[in-house]
Amino acid sequence: MQARNDSTIAQEQAWNSQQLAAPVTAPSFRLWTYRAPAIVLGCSQRALLPVAEARLPPGTELVQRPSGGGAVLAGPWLVSLSVVLPTAHPWVSQGLVDSYRELGLLHARVLADLGVPAQALPAADVAQANASMGPAVDWACYGSLAPWELTDVRNRKLVGLAQRRQRNGILLVAGTLVTVPDWPLLCGALGHPEAAPEMRRRTVACEELTDAPCTAQALAAGLHEALAGALQDAESAPGGPGHYETC
Repeated sequence: MQARNDSTIAQEQAWNSQQLAAPVTAPSFRLWTYRAPAIVLGCSQRALLPVAEARLPPGTELVQRPSGGGAVLAGPWLVSLSVVLPTAHPWVSQGLVDSYRELGLLHARVLADLGVPAQALPAADVAQANASMGPAVDWACYGSLAPWELTDVRNRKLVGLAQRRQRNGILLVAGTLVTVPDWPLLCGALGHPEAAPEMRRRTVACEELTDAPCTAQALAAGLHEALAGALQDAESAPGGPGHYETC
């Protein structure tokens, strides 16, 4: 599977929902890269839709996802990953917080191979890391830290994680900042233009952590290889379902 650079947020959200429309019997995943900017609002941010629609520049996509959390700014600077797992899969069978652990650690390994130093944040360290950054930007996904998300040594957020849990299966999603995002676009669209410098301070991109080339396509290829292998290993482990699908 290759990451597609012609993906839209609407296509991504539709794929995510389609995978959970019936019982998930085997893991599947998809990587996403984007040509154009887009904003994804959480399910509790419906009131922001008319605000954002009135302020977005032409060509900027706006959607609302079924899951919670803050607003996400997608675009050429972001590589996203959707992983759909059966509810009994070993990655997600130990509860909400621990469900992020393997995906976070996998991202850390792939980024290290690309020369990008980053750490997955254990749950026990989240409160201290958030305190070190000051008051959260609570309406934005990258405005605070959560368990097993990736940061640099200054606790700046590099990889965000989220999940959607349903009876049919569990969706894990991740987003990695490859280059510096257009934070003024997001903050202006949601009526918080003054927050753009704070979002810039709280986040970091791969290009800022390495002198080696780190493109969206290189990261997507590394994640695909690592994830395919990791899920295959989990499926073939004792007690695993014993089959695996990629799409």
